[in-house]
Amino acid sequence: MQRALRLAQRGLYGTDPNPRVGCVLVRNEKIVGEGWHQKAGEPHAEILALKQAGDEAKGATAYVTLEPCSHTGKTPPCADALVKAGVGRVIVAMQDPNPQVAGDGLKRLQANGIEIESGLMEAQARALNPGFIKRMETGLPYVRVKLAMSLDGRTAMASGESQWITGEAARHDVQLLRARSSAVLTGIGTVLSDDPSMNVRLSAEELNVDEVRQPLRIVLDSGLRFPARAKIAEVEGDVLVMTTSENDVDNAATLPENDGHVDLKAALKYLAEKEINEVHVEAGAILSGAFLQQQLVDEIVVYMAPHIMGDEARGLFALPGLSKMKDRISLDIQDVRMLGKDLRITAKPEYI
Repeated sequence: MQRALRLAQRGLYGTDPNPRVGCVLVRNEKIVGEGWHQKAGEPHAEILALKQAGDEAKGATAYVTLEPCSHTGKTPPCADALVKAGVGRVIVAMQDPNPQVAGDGLKRLQANGIEIESGLMEAQARALNPGFIKRMETGLPYVRVKLAMSLDGRTAMASGESQWITGEAARHDVQLLRARSSAVLTGIGTVLSDDPSMNVRLSAEELNVDEVRQPLRIVLDSGLRFPARAKIAEVEGDVLVMTTSENDVDNAATLPENDGHVDLKAALKYLAEKEINEVHVEAGAILSGAFLQQQLVDEIVVYMAPHIMGDEARGLFALPGLSKMKDRISLDIQDVRMLGKDLRITAKPEYI
């Protein structure tokens, strides 16, 4: 199963909106076939492993990181392929949260005389697909907020200058986060002040994929102030402007309003309906703070640079109403590591 998980990891930048899945076929204590899902619409991990194994798949044990599908989508059911190949045993890390499968794949295997087991290394399997799992279980995408700050918690100088707080290694890491995401989201304030591209600027070779998949770029823009020549609209990939204003713009969606702004939960529900799994937020303190205060953030990634920017510089989150210790938002730190001279802190809000 460890090998299957490592294979699934290779699909990190290519499978969206499908989950990352790996499969290893073992017969007589020898690996006879393996594969991983590489791109939506292409063969699933089990099909690739069966193709590699050929006749040796008969009687083999299949280790799969996610329950084999039992429905016909862009590809036929993997459960049927395993039955047809004569596999003797299937061990899955976790049941598929997709309501179209949700145990049916395992039942189909069992009904055809195949021994099944579920739950081996489930935590590791879930960690591979946080967005897909959350979308299937809650109808909302997984929201990751990325921030860069100085040692004293500042994100920009009082003048607004913010490039570059962190070093090259941290900026490269941000590119990897963008590349794995279904969408990169920001606010109109960031677009107007910084004119960012918000795209993935790594090569296919760097990502170990055949083709770089650009995530959908989203701008929250209640008043529809989006400039026609913004860089975010001029680079490769699709752009979606979310607004509360009635409009007939091709790449804009009118959504419910909350206190004069786009309703964030409604926006996330809309994105989930469009099969958006992971939303990567790169925004200013106000929008980042609003996501956090409304308990819509699943993960915070902070890059901390070793310098001081002073008390007149801009802060990390705008969180009005936090005046007493009881009001503070607790975080569960998941990971801390050095990237060049910078420190990366990954944390989950404890309301999760």
